Amino acid sequence: MSVEGAGVLGNRDVLEWFQLYSDVIYQFLIYRTGSADVEDLVQEVFIKAMKGIERYEGNASPKTWLFSIARNVAIDEIRRRKRYRIKNLLFESQHTRETINNPEEILLLNEENKYIFRVIQSLKAAYRDVLIMRGIQQLSVAEAAAALEWNENKVRSTYHRARKALKQRLGGISDE
Repeated sequence: MSVEGAGVLGNRDVLEWFQLYSDVIYQFLIYRTGSADVEDLVQEVFIKAMKGIERYEGNASPKTWLFSIARNVAIDEIRRRKRYRIKNLLFESQHTRETINNPEEILLLNEENKYIFRVIQSLKAAYRDVLIMRGIQQLSVAEAAAALEWNENKVRSTYHRARKALKQRLGGISDE
């Protein structure tokens, strides 16, 4: 598969990308949405990739392009949940609150990562995105910039601030 000549890419390429990148997209969506039940979202990412393959220009790696789609899918999911929670608060007298502390949602995370996961979830969205992409998924600055549609300097500075905020919320733990 060649990224050059992206106009000739098709569903077969997206299926190959699914084999290569579905696990990292899955992990990203778990961290980004706070839910361990993201299989449907992973499928949505790759369906959107299939439908939008003609818009893939080949300027970035397929992985970066898929992260960009995954980020938008996660944002849509979070908005949908927020609307659902607001609707429940307004129209149901007795409601169950969906929180990240639900054991079903954090089943896939081991004990030592649960606390860090909760702290990451408490950060603002831009910090979460850049921490997940740069710190957890190990994307390069250029890949993260392409996925986030930011310039590289913004990725570097936001990542620095996000790490600082994370360390502060973790109680000053330092890795430097």
